[in-house]
Amino acid sequence: MASYVSNTVEDVKKILAAVGVEDFEDLLADIPKNLRVKGELNLPPALSEYEAKVLLGRLAGGTYDLGKLVSFMGAGVYDHISPSLVNYVISKPEFYTAYTPYQPEVSQGTLAAIYEYQSLISELFDMDVSNASVYDGASALAEAVHMARALTFRKRILVAETLHPYHTRVIRTYAEGLEIPVEIIPATHGVIEMTTVDEMLNEDVAAIVVSHPNFFGLLESVFEISDTVHKVGGFLIVSVDPISLGVLAPPGTYEADIAVAEGQSLGIPLGFGGPYLGIFTARKDYIRRMPGRIIGRTTDLDGNDGFVMTLQTREQHIRREKATSNICTNEGLCALAATVFLSVIGRQGIKEMANLCVQKAHYLAERLQKLGGCELEFRNAFFKEFAVRTHRPAAEIIDAMLKKGFLAGVDLGQFRKDWKNLLLVAVTEKRTKQEMDAFINALASIA
Repeated sequence: MASYVSNTVEDVKKILAAVGVEDFEDLLADIPKNLRVKGELNLPPALSEYEAKVLLGRLAGGTYDLGKLVSFMGAGVYDHISPSLVNYVISKPEFYTAYTPYQPEVSQGTLAAIYEYQSLISELFDMDVSNASVYDGASALAEAVHMARALTFRKRILVAETLHPYHTRVIRTYAEGLEIPVEIIPATHGVIEMTTVDEMLNEDVAAIVVSHPNFFGLLESVFEISDTVHKVGGFLIVSVDPISLGVLAPPGTYEADIAVAEGQSLGIPLGFGGPYLGIFTARKDYIRRMPGRIIGRTTDLDGNDGFVMTLQTREQHIRREKATSNICTNEGLCALAATVFLSVIGRQGIKEMANLCVQKAHYLAERLQKLGGCELEFRNAFFKEFAVRTHRPAAEIIDAMLKKGFLAGVDLGQFRKDWKNLLLVAVTEKRTKQEMDAFINALASIA
């Protein structure tokens, strides 16, 4: 009994005494001995939680998550493993029905959970401070641009062409009313070049906005970009994939001023586009200009630990039109999901997930290069996502692969007409070798 449940020998003795027996075998007295298993069980090798779910689904006569297609889609939203404990915790009624924290008398449990979220995100990103989250990755980027403009007293914003096109549009929408010039840094071979950055930079630039990995899954020269923009007094705003931080240097290492992310990968289901989680971190010097809520730890008159919403002088219920931000939610349930995910997966788990993404993505990319009708668009280093040039429009290939049970990727032609033959493929730790080989075989028949 103690081998399977995390109880000590003393715990077991207390449990048995409470039910009125002396030994665990006494609980089995009503089961005939000829029906009990004798000797060692002939069990297969141990499985992970996700693998066990898949196996049980097959044994039940179907597939795990009935009707689900094998997904190679990405572009900011990914099919990652999420431990069952995540959904269990966030489904508890005290969390599930809680109002987003705003009043100072809000539940200590809710505030404590958000405080843990901020602590975990700050550690993962190697940044000084994190807020209690915002709507999604796109709005986090747009808020970061506003923050950089306010702190530098400059207006020009340089946005890498390799940023997600939708994120660029959100930034432009936020900037339009304030007449903030947003200029695009053109890319070469899927990344921005330092010579181009040098040409566009001057002392009017408030910030450079890049993603790392970028929209095509490629790695940007973030250390060089950081050094260059800081020489002219501008900010570096970077958007990252949280899972990539298991193998890539975190934003704090290359001295990003503001680092944001879409947190969907951290235990939040795909959900047809939301709700998702906007991660927002910054240097401590800039904390008063951060949007959204910040939860702090304090002590009461009796010396007991307590949690409060801190720096409320930035908030709209006090500052009104002079507030730092008018975002009035912190996506509390999504932030809680990320908190549970990071707590369960842990530091080593993030590293293993990231490593599996790299290895599996490169395996599939190598297989694709040998496939007629497909070739890698870029030869730069990538994390878990890569663009494939196809001889047919990507939209046609996606439709054909759908009939074969695959979500083949994202049609980049929906973003630009000259990208109509580009398919963006993402590979996460969930994809098995069998699934990837089947994907190649299916693609070979139609590409």
